[in-house]
Amino acid sequence: MTQRQAVFPANRHALYEAHGYSAAIRSGDLLFVSGQVGSRPDGTPEPDFAAKVQLAFDNLRAVLTAAGGSFDDIVDVTTFHTDPEAQFGAVMAAKQKAFSDKPYPNWTAVGVNWLAGFDFEIKVIARIPQAA
Repeated sequence: MTQRQAVFPANRHALYEAHGYSAAIRSGDLLFVSGQVGSRPDGTPEPDFAAKVQLAFDNLRAVLTAAGGSFDDIVDVTTFHTDPEAQFGAVMAAKQKAFSDKPYPNWTAVGVNWLAGFDFEIKVIARIPQAA
């Protein structure tokens, strides 16, 4: 049986400690990344929405990098939005930067009414083969 292995980015965020969760869990070739938000290293939210979304993608990139992967390894994306219609433009701009080439990963967007003080969250599953 494969053991799960916690993965954290180099600049580990305060939210992981404050709320007691791992940035990601690796199980074999699969990486399950916890929801990433537009948090600064101290855990506070970025106030500007477009910058907050980009920061969430940047935080996601840091977790993927810590696991030896990249956006190209992502197979499934789930995003959570507190106001999907108003936020769509900013989210799509960040998404197009992160996933500019086909084939695109699966994507599910969910409207929610609460994200612990944030307005946007992205979680992914990636396949990152382990080095032989």
